[in-house]
Amino acid sequence: MLSELEYPFDAELILQKKKSLRRRLLDDKSSRITRKIAILGGSTTNDIKKVLELFLLNKGIAPVFYECEYAQYWQDVMFDNPELVSFAPDLIYIHTSTRNIHEFPTVRCSEDDIESMLLSAYRPYEQMWDKIAASFHCPVIQNNFEQPFYRLLGNKDVSDSHGKLNFVSRLNDLFYRYAQTHDNFFIQDINYLASCYGLTKWADPYYWHMYKYALAVPAIPELAYNLSNIIGSVYGRNKKALVLDLDNTLWGGIVGDDGPENIEIGQETPTAQLYSEFQHYVKEHTDLGVLLSIDSKNDEENAIAGLNRPDSVLHPDDFLVIKANWEPKDRNLVEVASQINIGTDSLVFVDDNPAERHIVKSQVPEAAVPEMTVPEHYITDLDRAGYFEVTALSRDDLSRNEMYKANLKRQNQEASFTDYHDYLLSLKMKAEILPFSPMYMARIAQLTNKSNQFNLTTLRCSQADIEQYASDSSYITLYGKLEDCFGDNGVVSVVFGHVDAADSARFHIDLWLMSCRVLKRNMEFAMMDSLAAACKKRGIRTIRGYYYPTAKNKMVKDFYSLQGFSRISEDPDGNSVWEFSLEEGYTQKNVFDDDSITLSDGTTSADIEDWDSLEHIDLIVSVEKAFGMKFSMSETTGMKNVGEMADIILSRI
Repeated sequence: MLSELEYPFDAELILQKKKSLRRRLLDDKSSRITRKIAILGGSTTNDIKKVLELFLLNKGIAPVFYECEYAQYWQDVMFDNPELVSFAPDLIYIHTSTRNIHEFPTVRCSEDDIESMLLSAYRPYEQMWDKIAASFHCPVIQNNFEQPFYRLLGNKDVSDSHGKLNFVSRLNDLFYRYAQTHDNFFIQDINYLASCYGLTKWADPYYWHMYKYALAVPAIPELAYNLSNIIGSVYGRNKKALVLDLDNTLWGGIVGDDGPENIEIGQETPTAQLYSEFQHYVKEHTDLGVLLSIDSKNDEENAIAGLNRPDSVLHPDDFLVIKANWEPKDRNLVEVASQINIGTDSLVFVDDNPAERHIVKSQVPEAAVPEMTVPEHYITDLDRAGYFEVTALSRDDLSRNEMYKANLKRQNQEASFTDYHDYLLSLKMKAEILPFSPMYMARIAQLTNKSNQFNLTTLRCSQADIEQYASDSSYITLYGKLEDCFGDNGVVSVVFGHVDAADSARFHIDLWLMSCRVLKRNMEFAMMDSLAAACKKRGIRTIRGYYYPTAKNKMVKDFYSLQGFSRISEDPDGNSVWEFSLEEGYTQKNVFDDDSITLSDGTTSADIEDWDSLEHIDLIVSVEKAFGMKFSMSETTGMKNVGEMADIILSRI
C-alpha cells in the first residue's frame, strides 16, 4: 500500500505523479484480484480511469478497463457494442452529470409538461440499467446528479417545480427508487461529494467547455477515491474492525491522571459533547457489522471505570477485546486480530497520538491508520475515508458483534476442556445445510469476497452471480448455518459447483469456503456429507475438487485429502486437482457423538448397539425440526436405512 493514496491525500500530487505511482504499485508484486471494469461516460473519463486504477491497485484489485467513446454510454449498451460485449465486464460504472440532462423546465411549462420532461429524462437510464442486468449480470455503479451550478429562481429554485434544482432533485429520487428495488445496483453520491468539495469548484464550467470534463480536473481524485471504496466493498476489500484508543480519543482527558469522574464525556461541556457525539458515531457502526475493540496504554481498571461512566455512550460490553495495558500498541493490535480471528489488514486503528500512529503504521503497515486531527473533526476524518463502505447489509451484519462475542465464549469454554471431543458435544451444535436461498444471497456473495483463509479456489462472486448459480439446473449449491448453545453463527460455509457438460456423472466444485470462526467444529464434514448426498441424488459418480494456492489459503492445502479425495494432478505453481468416487457408496463423515458408530447409506438401526424405539423417535423429531418438515406415518415406518431417510429429506428441500 502507498501512503500517498491513503485518505486524506494530496490530489495535486496524485495527478502529477500518477505514472510513477502506478509503476511503484505494479513493482511491489502484491497479490491482487483482476476485475474487468467498463467505464461508460457522458463526459471525458480518461483521467478518471487513470486515477481510479491507482486507488484500486492500492486496495488489492487489478483493473482491466473498457472505456466508451465520448458520451456514447447509452448507445454502447442499448445497441450491443461488439467491443463491450466481447469485453464481458465484471462491473460497469456509468459516469454522468447534470451536463447530460438535455432539457430543463422553464417558467412557461405546465405541470404536465414538467412531469413528461422528468420521465423522458429518467426512462433512458432505466432502459440502460435493465439492459445491462439482462446482458451482463454484473454490478452497476451509477452516480446521481450534482446540483446545477446556478439557480435561475434563486432560493425558490429548490421548491418550485419549474426550478432546475427541483428538477435534478426529483430525477435523483427516481434513481434512488430504482436502487431500492434492484440488487447489484449502486448509487455513487456525487451530489454529496460535490457539496463537500464545493459545488463551484466541482463543476467549474472552464473544464467542461475546454475539455468536456463534467467535473474539474483537481476534483478527479476525490471522485475516483470514493468510487474505489464502492468497488472495494463490492469485492470484499473494505475493513472489518475499529480498534480505538481511549484517552483523548473516546473521551477528553487522561483517565489515569484525572480520574474517571473528571474525564470529559456527556453533555456538561462543549468538549464532552464532542466526544459523546464521536462515541455515538462509533457505536452506530456495530449495526453495520463493524467489530469494536480497545487498544490503550492504561491500567485496565481505569479503562473499565471510564467506560462504565453512566453518561458514556460506549460501555465495556460494546467491545470484543479490551487491551488496556502498557505493552506496545502495535503488539496489542496484532493480538486483537488474533483473538477475534481476522487479519490485521482488516483493522482500522484510531488514536489521537501521532507518535503511536507512526509506530503502528511502521510495524503493522497493512492496517489502516487514519490521521486524526482535532476532536471536532474525528467523525469526518473517519467517515470520508470510507473504510466501511456499505454495498450490502445482510442479517448477519446486524448481529456480527454478538456472533464474535459468542465465539470468544466458545474459546473460553474450549480452554476449560481437556478432551476436544467432549468440548464439541458441550456446544450442542445444530447445522442447517440447504440449497442457496433468496434470504441469504447477499450474505453468500459477501462471504465469497471476504473469505480468504479457508477458501479453496478464492472465486469472487457478485450477488447476481450467486443468484444465477442458484437458478441454473446444472449447478448444485449449498449454504451452511451453524447454531450452538452460545448463539447463531449465521451462514458460515458455502459450496457450489457444476455438472460436467460432457459427462453428467461428474461434478466440479467451483468454490468451497468456510468462515474461520467455525474452524474445527466439524462443519466441513457436514458440508461434505450434504454435498455427497446431493450428488448421489443427481446420479453423479465422481466429484472433482480444485485447490488454487494464494498467500492466505495455505491452511486448506491438504483439505481434500482429509475428506478422502485423491490428488490426480498438481502443476509447478501448486494448483491441484482432486477426485472423490461415489461409486462404492459413501461413509458419513460428520459423526462425533459416538466414535464407535460409522454411518453409511446402508446403516440400519440393527447396526447400532442398544438402539431402541425412544432413540428412533428422538431421531425423527430432531430431523423434522432441523429441516422444517414432517415425515408421514408411511415414511416413518417404511424407511429401512440412513440412505432412504436422506433421500426423503433431499426430496423435500
